[in-house]
Amino acid sequence: MTEQSRLDQIDEQLLALLAERGDLVFTAARETSQLGVSQFEPVTDTLRFKALHKAWQRFRSSKFPEKALDSVFREILGACTSIVAPVRVAYLGPPGTFSHLAALQSFGNSPHLVECSSIANVFLTVERGEAKFGIVPIENSIEGGVTPTHDCLLRSPLMICSEMILVVRLCLIAQHDNMSRIERVYSHPQPLAQSRIWLAAHLPHVEIVPTASTTAAAQHAASDEKAAAVASVLSAELYSLKVLAEGIEDVPGNATRFITVGQKDAAPTGHDKTTVVFSTPDERGALIRILSIFDSEGLNLSRIESRPDRSRRWEYVFFTDVEGHRSDSSVNRALTRVQNQCQMVQILGSYPRAQVSTT
Repeated sequence: MTEQSRLDQIDEQLLALLAERGDLVFTAARETSQLGVSQFEPVTDTLRFKALHKAWQRFRSSKFPEKALDSVFREILGACTSIVAPVRVAYLGPPGTFSHLAALQSFGNSPHLVECSSIANVFLTVERGEAKFGIVPIENSIEGGVTPTHDCLLRSPLMICSEMILVVRLCLIAQHDNMSRIERVYSHPQPLAQSRIWLAAHLPHVEIVPTASTTAAAQHAASDEKAAAVASVLSAELYSLKVLAEGIEDVPGNATRFITVGQKDAAPTGHDKTTVVFSTPDERGALIRILSIFDSEGLNLSRIESRPDRSRRWEYVFFTDVEGHRSDSSVNRALTRVQNQCQMVQILGSYPRAQVSTT
């Protein structure tokens, strides 16, 4: 048998297995609701991905890249989910933004993506039942917390059920690959600021034009042969543009953390995080006393960030990420003790800790 014949045979086997998996999912969903949608949602598949990587160790000598497993199986699991009940996911649009890219990398291409004009609209879309999940940015490794997301979490009944970290790689994209023809560069102010040194070094004489989004920048580049955009590879693909340079961000490793919100948070996986917001009495040592509770329970706080309390002038609330699930005994004890000492405590969700994903 030739190598090509064997490849054809393997492809046919893959098709047969995909067909069988789809049929099994459909049958399981019909027989019992417990094996239905909840078992095949992308945000609850962390344990399945961990098991797949563990099983892959038997094939460590293979040339197939292990890092591709997640994207391959995310598409398979997402497609199977759509068999049971099509999933609608709200995201901060328009198409081609990094939020769009985060939604694709979190859920795959099978769910129906619902474009929203603001972070608040993402939350409202899920609250009204027009989408099952919403994905929004919550913090950037350079710029810090995303204020609209924190404000929405405070007033919304939705829970955080997953997170993902997207390493942002900025690209210079245009209709052609001749950088000397570029006279204008468009982008959202944040990517422009993050690539300021690169642009000054490689395109010192061009006009820098801020836009409402990286997608709007790509649209300008698609309609003007003397223009380029600072955007993602996805934007280049959506608008049939060429990538003149990739990785033009001034600080390598710039990343944005995205969260998925839904009606409930996630089950324990053994590798979890809990986000909680609380306010302390306005008195000396109040915050230290609260933080010492977590320390006494042996818990690590991976983030703490203050935000003004909109209901009380010059008062603050503290968003905190605690390593562990709220059902863990140590986390549960700590939260109970915090609730006894704080004016307000709101658990925003427990969910699997993220793996880093690159654009």
